[in-house]
Amino acid sequence: MIQTQTQLSQFLNLIKYENELAIDTEFKRVNTYYPVLCLVQIATKSATDCIDILAIEDLNPLFEKLYQKDCLWIVHSARQDIEAMYYLSKQLPKHLFDTQIAASLLGHPVQISYQALTQILQNVYLEKAYTRLDWTIRPLPDEALEYALDDVRYLLKNFYQLKNQLKTEHKLHWIEEDGKLLLNTDLYSPDIKNAWKNVKGFSRLAKKKHYLVAQLAMFREYQAIHKNKPRKWIMSDDKLINYALKKESLPFDIKTAFNEFLVRNEQLDEAKIIANKHTLPTKTEKEKKNELQKLIQNIANQYNLDDKIIANGKSLLSFIRGDCSVIFLTGWRFNLLKDELGKCKII
Repeated sequence: MIQTQTQLSQFLNLIKYENELAIDTEFKRVNTYYPVLCLVQIATKSATDCIDILAIEDLNPLFEKLYQKDCLWIVHSARQDIEAMYYLSKQLPKHLFDTQIAASLLGHPVQISYQALTQILQNVYLEKAYTRLDWTIRPLPDEALEYALDDVRYLLKNFYQLKNQLKTEHKLHWIEEDGKLLLNTDLYSPDIKNAWKNVKGFSRLAKKKHYLVAQLAMFREYQAIHKNKPRKWIMSDDKLINYALKKESLPFDIKTAFNEFLVRNEQLDEAKIIANKHTLPTKTEKEKKNELQKLIQNIANQYNLDDKIIANGKSLLSFIRGDCSVIFLTGWRFNLLKDELGKCKII
């Protein structure tokens, strides 16, 4: 494991001319809002190693390598890894190949694990013994380090096999498009205005209560961010809803802080508009959604895809309600659907 500046420099020099980087991370996110990055594992054609992020004082040389314009990140289920890195580097990779997404485009289960995919592609069984390890502890057990390294050892092999199959099926541009969707800073920046989406039970509330719940959710998110604590440590969903329904009264100190938050953030009043768009589908909307789902299912079957990869239920409902920003109206998804969408009279 790389634990000194000198070791890091030597490793980076070793992979200086490599631009296909298999990457995984280990982080802790139990008592904080932001993930605490602990390890970064990197594998190339010539080297494989773990970098102890907690031990290295200057990470800039690592970031300079990872965020080079010609570097391709090869990651399995990349979003959390990108997020963990983003909070330290404030940068996003320039190119990405997500092997989980690639596998789903080739008929594998949508959320297939790295272990399951590696067993299918490489006939190698990987243990899951350290999935819940506290990665901040030092020294880390040797077995844990081997577990962490296994998460990148087979990534390159998986990548080459998946890439070749995608090329054979003329789907290579699909994975390129979907990789770019993950390279958007909005995905990794706190979204206070949409904090109401994190409130379990929101959809069951009367519409007149949506605004207050949205305000309380924004306040909770703001507090969680600034205290770097899990949002439910600030206020549980049940408590938040009970406060909105007047089943419980806000404690004096929380009420004072909440009122001050509203005064300081008058521009967040637009949350009322955002939250009020969240209404249960009508009978007509359900019928239209079911018809669209059948249409998409037929097309998905032709390309050996799960229909949810093309369009999930939320995006279909948004489309029915006039939202033209849904994912299936762009790129390869639209190319598959455009003829059928043009024929149907759903909208």
